Amino acid sequence: MVTLSKIYTKTGDAGETGLGDGSRVSKASARIAALGAVDETNAAIGIARLDAGGDRDAMLARIQNDLFDLGADLCAPEDGRKPEGRLRIAPSQVERLEREIDAMNAELSPLTSFVLPGGTALAAHLHQARTIARDRKSTRLNS
Repeated sequence: MVTLSKIYTKTGDAGETGLGDGSRVSKASARIAALGAVDETNAAIGIARLDAGGDRDAMLARIQNDLFDLGADLCAPEDGRKPEGRLRIAPSQVERLEREIDAMNAELSPLTSFVLPGGTALAAHLHQARTIARDRKSTRLNS
């Protein structure tokens, strides 16, 4: 369990930020962009959960927890100064997500065109979560 006593660091802002191992990196780095995309996606899923119930809400809660784990993994470089005992994404988490995606896709008719975001509040918010992650990835790859 992570315990946070404060949410500020008082380390100043010279265009760098601290990672979980104590090292500092540019706020413009790919790692920080990835952390931002994970955080934004997690927040969008939190909004979507306001319109989800039952099994869907439980699945989205699991995804949010996995995204927190991903953020913890991203904030601690493999070769960092404190690598032992760090939280890492496990293959079982990826496999569970893939199974859940496959199960949801099995319920759908084959797509014959692009889907316009909307239909329900839940669907619209999940489209937003998807596009946040996609747009952040695309921006980073093209910069």
